[in-house]
Amino acid sequence: MSGSADRRIRVLIVDDHPVVRDGLVAVLGAQPDLEVVGEAGDGEAALAQVAALTPDVALLDLQMPGLSGVDVTAAICARHPVQVLVLTAYETQADITAAVRAGAVGYLLKDAAREQLCDAVRAAARGESVLSPTVAAKLLDHIRHNDREGLSSREIEVLDAVARGQGNKEIARALHVSEATVKTHLLHIYAKLGVADRTAAVTTALQRGLIRLG
Repeated sequence: MSGSADRRIRVLIVDDHPVVRDGLVAVLGAQPDLEVVGEAGDGEAALAQVAALTPDVALLDLQMPGLSGVDVTAAICARHPVQVLVLTAYETQADITAAVRAGAVGYLLKDAAREQLCDAVRAAARGESVLSPTVAAKLLDHIRHNDREGLSSREIEVLDAVARGQGNKEIARALHVSEATVKTHLLHIYAKLGVADRTAAVTTALQRGLIRLG
């Protein structure tokens, strides 16, 4: 009991609208396992806060003054062991693809339900990828138009490792890539297979004969 209370998920909220930040603080702060450790209203402040506070998750808007959310995401993922979860009102294919390529572990829209948001923060803290349904559909559409060959050999390698129970850190080490790259592969896998999580991806891949256990 004390373990879960002592190790709450530390969240940094990054949004240029104070009212939005206040609302997120209220929603996340009401959860016993989540703790808002800081707020930032622009990209530069976000990078300073990440360096000073080392949160588990940075909940980040894409449109901010100064550095863009994509640039901030890339900088955080390159320098810190912090998971970036995008929470934005923007759902264009370009925004989604750019955020995923920059290393974001998930992409939610601001109309997400409270429970969905809190669950997404928990999943992000575990390194799991999370996409809003409409975002997943747009990412899938983008991938289908840009890659008609299905899963790449590297994506199969990642999926095979997931099926063996390996976490993102283990997979990254084995494949000699960054964790951000593994997360990007997973998001592409989810979109191509039309699923939302690791378990469903493995199940679908097994059913289609893309991977085999044992």
